Amino acid sequence: MTIVKTEDTLGGKPRLEGRRISVLQIAEMVIDAGRSPERVTDELEIGLDEVHEALAYYYRNIDEMNELRERKRELRERIKENSNAPEKADR
Repeated sequence: MTIVKTEDTLGGKPRLEGRRISVLQIAEMVIDAGRSPERVTDELEIGLDEVHEALAYYYRNIDEMNELRERKRELRERIKENSNAPEKADR
């Protein structure tokens, strides 16, 4: 399995070849959410080798990954600022 970047898929973000699963998505599941690589394989229906390939790419390209995280955070903030939805829904 190879990590690829193509402008017409996921906006050019690094992803698993032949899939719409980004390196960052896998890293967030394992690193941020604390899921085991085995659980991620089950949830995304990918191989354990693909999870490890994505994590290896993540750590080899940490500056790129941090930039993608920052862009994602900025987008969430812009969406939140422009949203008319209440911050918390009343039950």
